[in-house]
Amino acid sequence: MQMEKPLWEYKIEEIVAGYAKTDRCCTCVICGTQYEVGGIYQLEDGRIYDAERAVKRHVEQVHGPRADWLLDQEPGLLGITEKQLLVLRYLHEGYQDAEVAQLCGVSLSTVHKYYAKLQEKACQAKLYLALVNALGEETKQRIGIGWSMLWEEVPTGAIRTDARCSITAAEREMAIKAYFDENGALNQIPAKEKKKIIVLYEIMKNFNPNQAYSEKEVNGVLARIHPDYAALRRALIEYRFMERTPDGSVYRATTNTEI
Repeated sequence: MQMEKPLWEYKIEEIVAGYAKTDRCCTCVICGTQYEVGGIYQLEDGRIYDAERAVKRHVEQVHGPRADWLLDQEPGLLGITEKQLLVLRYLHEGYQDAEVAQLCGVSLSTVHKYYAKLQEKACQAKLYLALVNALGEETKQRIGIGWSMLWEEVPTGAIRTDARCSITAAEREMAIKAYFDENGALNQIPAKEKKKIIVLYEIMKNFNPNQAYSEKEVNGVLARIHPDYAALRRALIEYRFMERTPDGSVYRATTNTEI
């Protein structure tokens, strides 16, 4: 069965639309749900849809607006800071500049600096994509090799190549002692990425890398660790510690448990 591929492997327009279409199927880029082209589908509203309309309806009903979904992701995944992501959320919710400043606890001029920095990031991203596309094929292949090696070391790939990925033995020991009790239960899910990565690595020790798990089995393991097993399951998928089939029926570990 086909596994989901990382969101960033899709084209920008596909991510914005929420789905990708080929000659064979239409795929939700968020969860991997697929609809075969030529098929007819009756969804929960009782109406009949072709593949493309079905996947559009699925994206709307299950995931909602793509901007809302992306704003709920980790800032590191988006390449921005937590404060910049917070500013974008407030803007998306319709707050005016002065209100954003008050909510963030900063001056109005600081908010305007955030805007300028975000615009700068957008321009840099566009130029970097142009550079990658202009590079020779050999160079792009060598970049790909580096990406794959990094992927094995840090499951989230190139989205966390800064100091947050450098985890020392002392940091690992301190995080485990702070977040886990003597029975291996998690007292809370860390908000900071480095600590979350350490916690997820530790949680993965409960899974056999050579075994396939159903969602119910995954939930059972995670529920013994923390009540919000759904949040842990999403984090394991988003951080690439586990992969699952598009229909969510099979889960597998994608990494070892050593940092």
